[in-house]
Amino acid sequence: MSHIKEELKREFIMALKTNRKVALSLEDKRKGAYERVGSLKLKPGAVLEVHLEQVKFPLFVLKQVFTNEDGSTGVLYLASSDPTLDHERMTTIYHRRWKVEEYHKSLKSNASLAKSPTKTTRTQSNHIFCSIHAFVKLERMRIATKLNHFALRSRLCVKAVQAAFQELQRLQLADDEPMRA
Repeated sequence: MSHIKEELKREFIMALKTNRKVALSLEDKRKGAYERVGSLKLKPGAVLEVHLEQVKFPLFVLKQVFTNEDGSTGVLYLASSDPTLDHERMTTIYHRRWKVEEYHKSLKSNASLAKSPTKTTRTQSNHIFCSIHAFVKLERMRIATKLNHFALRSRLCVKAVQAAFQELQRLQLADDEPMRA
């Protein structure tokens, strides 16, 4: 955080774990009066200035409550070094960043980008192209079926195993037929 803010002269937004200790004022920080981020009484839409342990500059924290796909409630604490950001702008920026994270994770996990056994530039380029192409196909299927990439991959694997098993049975039946002269 300090490297980004002080040396690179950039602002940042990041998620905070609920057990991170923060002080609500500089005076509290000097006294060592810290409390867990998860215990803060943050109102919806509010951004609160806090001071983290071992961080020289103030951070601005918000609480985002959302519903997961399984119906459970999730809580995300976001912190920013930029004092000009309001709740809506901070969550919008983080949401965009999260989409990039989803892309990289899916590209690596579901499109097998990291599993390239290739050594030459040409074969590596082909593998990268095929991985991105597979991701685009998964994304189109995700939009059409409203399932996430991992669920789609699971379904595709099940279908592939079923097709292979049916082909195996068909071949075995062909071997069992008596030979005609």
